[in-house]
Amino acid sequence: MEFVKLNNGIEMPMLGYGVFQTPPDQTEACVSEALEVGYRLIDTAQAYGNEEGVGAAVAKSGIPRDEIFITSKVWVSNMNYERATASIDESLKKLGTDHIDLMLLHQMMGDYTGAYRAMEDAYKAGKIRAIGVSNCYPERLVDLALLAEVPPAVNQIETHPFRQQREAHENMASLGVVHEAWAPFAEAQNGIFENSALKAIAEKHDKTIGQVILRALIQQDVVVIPKTVHRERMKENFNVFDFELDTEDMAAFAGIEDPAFPRIFDHFDVSTVKWMLGELVKKTQLGGGTLY
Repeated sequence: MEFVKLNNGIEMPMLGYGVFQTPPDQTEACVSEALEVGYRLIDTAQAYGNEEGVGAAVAKSGIPRDEIFITSKVWVSNMNYERATASIDESLKKLGTDHIDLMLLHQMMGDYTGAYRAMEDAYKAGKIRAIGVSNCYPERLVDLALLAEVPPAVNQIETHPFRQQREAHENMASLGVVHEAWAPFAEAQNGIFENSALKAIAEKHDKTIGQVILRALIQQDVVVIPKTVHRERMKENFNVFDFELDTEDMAAFAGIEDPAFPRIFDHFDVSTVKWMLGELVKKTQLGGGTLY
């Protein structure tokens, strides 16, 4: 396994196992298999509804807790100081642990600065080992990185061969923020597993296209969290540290970038944002309080 050192000195695995869209009733079994394969970074979120399955698998694994790196995320409905504070404690309870290794703000919406302060306080209390953001665009990331008491350690954004985020990566690197990729396989869209350029690189190294994608991103200092419910694919995705892509390979990989490829989750689409903010408004109406 390769690791990256975060801006507070703790180490994070460069390859992890994601459980987005993994059914709650299957999560424990899937995470248990992933841990058996060798994964030590597990990425979940409040919105996924499967933190309990992750926690159960970790508890039953027999692996020392300090050898497993757990990430979770504060959801939009908890975006103010009070709700974020309560939700962090709830996540700790569901995960069955006294600390979360990395906590992210899932979306930069609502009172995200209040929610971020809640994460800072949880960090100072030892409940969280590192804090960060997800789906955070440059202007807001700079704001937090330069002005927050505890700067974000990680920004998790859509990153894959068709949207490689090179400019965003440079911005993050200049701020000391680690770039983490969600959907590194572009959710199997755009014929990614039949792509001729990727296929040529894979054949050259006697690897699969999926392995080439993960290796290319890791070599660019991007943390990856592929998801699968199949043990053989877990093993395949994990087996990416015994080869290296050369300059020619990396140039071919860079050439796959596709500006026409639509965002998997478009934060610039008004209807999409309205849908997510609707959850925040509903939460506020049911529980009282204000949006900010």
